[in-house]
Amino acid sequence: MGESSSSVSIDVERIWFGGKEHIVQTSYGSVSVAVFGDQEKPALVTYPDVALNYMSCFQGLFFCPEAASLLLHNFCIYHISPPGHELGAGPISSDVPVPSVDNLADQVAEVLDFFGLKAVMCMGVTAGAYILTLFASKYRDRVIGLILVSPLCKTPSWTQWLYTKVMSNLLYFYGMCGLAKEFLLQRYFSKEVRGSTQFLESDIVQACRSLLDERRVVNVWRFLETMNGRHDLTKDLKNLQCRTLIFVGDSSPFHSDALHMISKLDRRYSVLVEVQDCGSVVTEEQPHAMLIPMEYFFMGYGLYRPCNPNSSPRSPLSPSCISPEMLSPESMGVKLKPIRTRIL
Repeated sequence: MGESSSSVSIDVERIWFGGKEHIVQTSYGSVSVAVFGDQEKPALVTYPDVALNYMSCFQGLFFCPEAASLLLHNFCIYHISPPGHELGAGPISSDVPVPSVDNLADQVAEVLDFFGLKAVMCMGVTAGAYILTLFASKYRDRVIGLILVSPLCKTPSWTQWLYTKVMSNLLYFYGMCGLAKEFLLQRYFSKEVRGSTQFLESDIVQACRSLLDERRVVNVWRFLETMNGRHDLTKDLKNLQCRTLIFVGDSSPFHSDALHMISKLDRRYSVLVEVQDCGSVVTEEQPHAMLIPMEYFFMGYGLYRPCNPNSSPRSPLSPSCISPEMLSPESMGVKLKPIRTRIL
C-alpha cells in the first residue's frame, strides 16, 4: 500500500482483511456475506457481477484510500456473494433448482432480516446491479439509495441472450477454458486494459484472470442461467423511492442499457456518470472516477468524508468541513480520465 493523504484516517488494508464471513441460510439456499466495519453504522450492501465476488469486483474501490475513507467512515459494508461465488465455495448440487432473479432479490431481503437491517444503501455491478434494482422495486422501504455500475434492467436482447447461451455452453462442456475467460474479461474490462499484441494486459486483468480459475464452473453457469431469464424492470423504475447514482464505462457492452435506465428513472433523483475509456467494472478499472460523484451523492444524506484523523467515525461531519479545494481531484493527487455526467 502506498502512502495516503493526511485526510485518510482509516487503515484500509487492516479493515479489508479484518472482515468476518457469515454463511446465511435462506429459503433459497445458503449465501455468503462478508461484513466489514462497525455494525452500528448505516449499512451498505454490495452485489457483484457474474463469476465475481467482493474480492474481484470491489477490491479496487476499497483499496482506493479516498474512496475507502468515504465509505468505511460512513457505513458498515455487507458484501453479498452470488450463490457459490464466495472464496472456497463448493459446487452447488444439481438437485438444487436454479434460482430466479426474484429468488435472489428475496434472498437479499432475508440477509437483511438476518442482520436486523431495515433500510440500506445498495451498490451493485451489472448482474448485481440488476438484482439490487429488483430488490429496491420489490422492497421500496428497505432501500435508501442505489449506486449502480453498468446496470442491466431489461430482458436480454437476442444478441445478449445468444452470447450468454454460448458462454453457458462453454462453461458446461469445457469448464473455465481460455475462451470462456476471454468472454468474461470482455464483459468486464475495456480493450485498453485487456491488452493486445502490442501491449501487455494490465495487472487488474491478470488478477481477475487468475481469480476466475478459482470459481466453481457449475455455480457460475447457474448465475448466468438465472440472469438470462431476467425480466424487464423498466415499468418499475419510475416508482423507485430512492436516489440513484449510475456509473457506466463508455466501452461497456451494457452502455446502452445504462442510458435506457437513466431515461426511465425520475430525473429529480437520478444521475448518470459516463467514464471514458472504461469497461463495465468501473470499481476495478477506474475506481478513482467514482470518488467525487459518490461524495456529492452522499452529501444528500448528510454523509461526508473525514477531514482529519481525529474526526468521529460515528457521526457525519458538518458541510463546512468539505471545501471546494478538497473535492478537486488535483488536490487529492488523483488523475481522472474525462467523465461526462448526465442529469436527464
